[in-house]
Amino acid sequence: MLVAPMDTSIRKLPLIDAVQRLGVNYHFEKEIEDALEAIYHDNNEADNDLHTTYLRFRLLREHSFDVPCEAFYKFKDEEGNFKSSLTNDVQGLLELYEASYMRVHGEDILDEAISFTTTHLTLAATTLDYPLSEQVTHALKQSIQRGLPRVEARRYIFIYQDIESHNNIIGVCKYRFQLVIAFAQERAEWWKDLDFTRKLPFARDRVVEGYFWIMGGYFEPQYSLDRKMMTKVIAMASIVDDTYDSYATYDELIPYTDAIERWDIKCMDLLPEFMKISYKALLDVYEEMEQLMTEQGRQYRVEYAKKKRYMIRLAQAYLLEAKWTHQNYKPTFEEFRDNVLLTSGYAMFAITAFMGMGDVITLETFTWAAGDPKIIKASTIICRFMDNIAKHKFKHRREDDCSTIKCYMEQYGVTAQEAYDGFNKHIENSWKEINKEFLKPTEIPIPVLNRSLNLARVRDVLYREGDGYTHVGKAPKGGITSLLIEPVPL
Repeated sequence: MLVAPMDTSIRKLPLIDAVQRLGVNYHFEKEIEDALEAIYHDNNEADNDLHTTYLRFRLLREHSFDVPCEAFYKFKDEEGNFKSSLTNDVQGLLELYEASYMRVHGEDILDEAISFTTTHLTLAATTLDYPLSEQVTHALKQSIQRGLPRVEARRYIFIYQDIESHNNIIGVCKYRFQLVIAFAQERAEWWKDLDFTRKLPFARDRVVEGYFWIMGGYFEPQYSLDRKMMTKVIAMASIVDDTYDSYATYDELIPYTDAIERWDIKCMDLLPEFMKISYKALLDVYEEMEQLMTEQGRQYRVEYAKKKRYMIRLAQAYLLEAKWTHQNYKPTFEEFRDNVLLTSGYAMFAITAFMGMGDVITLETFTWAAGDPKIIKASTIICRFMDNIAKHKFKHRREDDCSTIKCYMEQYGVTAQEAYDGFNKHIENSWKEINKEFLKPTEIPIPVLNRSLNLARVRDVLYREGDGYTHVGKAPKGGITSLLIEPVPL
């Protein structure tokens, strides 16, 4: 297969692409890396056709090779526009479209390519036959770079088996997917035991959606422990968020925040009954993580997270929002933006995400993450700004509440759509920043960077059509069903 002899290394590109999109690339990491290394150093790129040029660029960028985009200029005419003849090749347009989402800052030709291909693929979508029609329609909703690998693999299995040139790897992929499905169906019995649905009816019961979120970042079987820990942390963060945002009074939130800051079970005595329930559960989750890490000789990981006070800073940021509402204070856009980047919880999730990842994680990883690195900051902006747009559009916030979009509109005297456009520009720039951080040489191991990338992808899926965490829409519901409920027929 990947190690089988071929006339040229470049001929392996379609197979590498298929293996990745079918979600079994983690079985062939060395073979793929060796093949792409040879392709990267191949000096015959100028002879490649448009399909090969685009596919080569995307796959090399996906694997952190700093390949330039200059080869794309040969597909432009004398006036600097993409050649009109490209519109006759829909498969080629699709390859160009997907490749363009690997862009970094300064690559104007890829910005132009997204606009060009989006226009012409939209026009062509209704005239195509299956399976190309399905590929184009889905790509316009979700590019490969921003899609969840596991969800996309589940969908692509059925596309790939109907492509005439498909490889016989399809049977292996279905079997391997079933194995991962088995890991994905791990039960969060602790949530049922807590009985929050009855004890804290004001809180969102979103443990399944949270598990889907984690499956986006940790679908590989070896990350079972990480999935369990992250699911609990996200569920508890959601409970704490709802306590601040939806139920408790400001006067009740002050001692609640103080208790989280002190991180001491004795503080329960000062809290009302409903807060005692969530407070004890929060401390229990971190105590369990500490025990698991101590058994592995990695207790420094939980100690580091505690020392840096990530959950504490999250609670403090929630309290500040509650204070603004209580005092009818209108923060500036900059004040609100800085605080909501904290209330996104992303810094806390990023640290927790490294807890159970094995030997690839070191103390230096936590030191790096605590320094507000560009990729974590970019992922935080994507997560929070998409959430802000979705919530403002669907008006899920209370009328007396403030929002980042509202602050932006009032401060700069713009319409809602102009605010959305401004936020989307920041989101696109953040995706470019993420792509840049993956280019070799990287400051940190790729598996670590992948955690930030995949968590940003989860938010793209959940919030692209609205707030898919609080109000589960079609896109996230379909993803949850495909990952956690419906098996792949063999």
